[in-house]
Amino acid sequence: MSLARQRIDVWLFRARFAKTRGAAARFVTEGSVRLLRDGSSRQLDRASIEVAPGDALTFRTGKQLRTVRILELGERRGPVAEARALYEEIAEPA
Repeated sequence: MSLARQRIDVWLFRARFAKTRGAAARFVTEGSVRLLRDGSSRQLDRASIEVAPGDALTFRTGKQLRTVRILELGERRGPVAEARALYEEIAEPA
């Protein structure tokens, strides 16, 4: 696993799960995101928590519960195809 890390709010914004970085930060501080790392799971409560490739996130988008594994850290908020390359779905949305 890479030693590189990125703030969770930045990653969610760049992966296009939030329209703004502020919205991503609110999403995290409201307790809507769980981090799965090294077999343990915890609810995130701070936007400054860092994630790394190999970590998994569980969160709800609309009515769908999504679980994604982080593959890469984004350098920028790019087009959808670029954002989609940052993660893989672990459990397909229902």
